[in-house]
Amino acid sequence: MPGRGFLRVSQSLSGKPEGTKIEKSVTWIGKNSLFYGKWLKNIAKLDFGLSSKDKRPVSTRIFEALPITLTLNILSVIIVYIISIPLGIWSARQQNSVWDKVVMVKLFILYSLPEFWVATILLVFLAGGEYYNLFPLMGYVSDGAESFPFWKWFGNVAWHLFLPVTCYVYGSFAFLSRFSRANFLEVIRQDYIRTARSKGLSERVVVWKHAFRNSLIPLVTLMGTLIPGLLGGSVIIEQIFSIPGMGMLSFEAVLGRDQNVIMGIATIDAFLTLLSLLVSDLLYVWVDPRITFEGR
Repeated sequence: MPGRGFLRVSQSLSGKPEGTKIEKSVTWIGKNSLFYGKWLKNIAKLDFGLSSKDKRPVSTRIFEALPITLTLNILSVIIVYIISIPLGIWSARQQNSVWDKVVMVKLFILYSLPEFWVATILLVFLAGGEYYNLFPLMGYVSDGAESFPFWKWFGNVAWHLFLPVTCYVYGSFAFLSRFSRANFLEVIRQDYIRTARSKGLSERVVVWKHAFRNSLIPLVTLMGTLIPGLLGGSVIIEQIFSIPGMGMLSFEAVLGRDQNVIMGIATIDAFLTLLSLLVSDLLYVWVDPRITFEGR
């Protein structure tokens, strides 16, 4: 039984039994060690218990919120990578030029703006505040949108998510573009790039065939931790835009001390972290064929 060793050490040090307090503590540890086995068994069945807020299954509440947050985060990651990587490569090829410095300064200015401030400004100016009413103030879909045809429903969701996604991606442009620029500069200074140029290959072939894929390896490593990080960072944006995703769910669970929901969210985060690392390992093989999972 766990804790028996601690009891014997405690008794030997004091020269006499410690009485009922330690015995009760050891009994508690031993009995509750069975709790973790039962908890792991329930996790395998996606049974996280009931929420203390509304007595609904925790898994139901999580699976209602998870698709919304994943949509926000995956859409943001795709947009950031599609824009930042070409921008970083273009900046590397224009190294130390006026345009390179202008773009980097503008991106750093965007990076320095806090998300909650930008979100508030966007709501005031573009979401029916004191100026324009171009986007909805809250939510991720309009009431009654379930009856819309697919494309109308898709456009409605995109209309609602435009401002939140803008808040997600603007700060990542500077970091990822700079990261991509530094990696590309390091790659194009390698000997095999000089060899490719000396063979008379065009600059387009040298850049996109020989240098581009090798410069992606650090970006793939970064992607492995990006999605779990975005899940944790979605609390502020989801609260400001009243989006019922994982961020708002975790925030309400912490305030309400809803332990089952907190444990369920932590488990889902751990699973997504492992899944992201697996996807990164698979992408390594695609980026660099020299990497293989087979034993040598």
